Amino acid sequence: MKPVIALVGRPNVGKSTLFNRLTRTRDALVANQPGLTRDRHYGLGRLGPREYLVVDTGGLEPVAKEGIYAEMAKQSRQAILESDLVLFIVDGRQGVTPHDHVIAAELRKAKREVILVVNKTEGYTHSMAAADFFELGLGEPETISASHGDGVRQLMDMACEKLPVLPEDDEGGRRIKVAIAGRPNVGKSSMVNTLLGEERVIAFDLPGTTRDSIYIDFERNDKPYTLIDTAGLRKRGKVFESVEKFSVIKTLQAIEDANVVI
Repeated sequence: MKPVIALVGRPNVGKSTLFNRLTRTRDALVANQPGLTRDRHYGLGRLGPREYLVVDTGGLEPVAKEGIYAEMAKQSRQAILESDLVLFIVDGRQGVTPHDHVIAAELRKAKREVILVVNKTEGYTHSMAAADFFELGLGEPETISASHGDGVRQLMDMACEKLPVLPEDDEGGRRIKVAIAGRPNVGKSSMVNTLLGEERVIAFDLPGTTRDSIYIDFERNDKPYTLIDTAGLRKRGKVFESVEKFSVIKTLQAIEDANVVI
């Protein structure tokens, strides 16, 4: 299973630009306009042999109580919970803001690995760009320019060192992992229960009943298998509920982790 890196920060600090550079795509829209990313984007990143999932979030306005910014903040917080590592992006040209302090406090409470990333530092020395951001209390800031690529390789070298190392398969690689994937309410959980011969997972006539990917070990004809029951996947434009949106990450991880996908 690939580890997850979440890109978190205020609107318009360059999260989507960094996402596109890490995934080598143009999947995330980029413009000089706050709040352009309102949904999450997820993509595959690689550094040498190391692969990871990257999640681009909407701008986190920590004091928003209602409206679109509150919904964006809710998704950002969910991304933090789903992640193995958070890259907290701040704007080196604007300097430290009160909202940066609030977000930093939230990240400390979340107890996740965090790297503080000062973006938009082209033309600045490291010491000049990083100086003000030590007051956030998240360690030494890393300075980059996502748009120019300056410092990004060094940042990801550090990030990969902090990502968890996946454990070796207990069965010495012999256990075959079979993922059951598809749209919501097509009968994935019912198929898992039939294969197991028991009501192991909830099967209900309501789309979205399965929220997480559930791993179940079993044997058939003396061969060890792991069945993976996944949440349903729909077209991106039809995914509205925030819980379902982050179930997509778990499903993508399960598909990457499986030997066979039904």
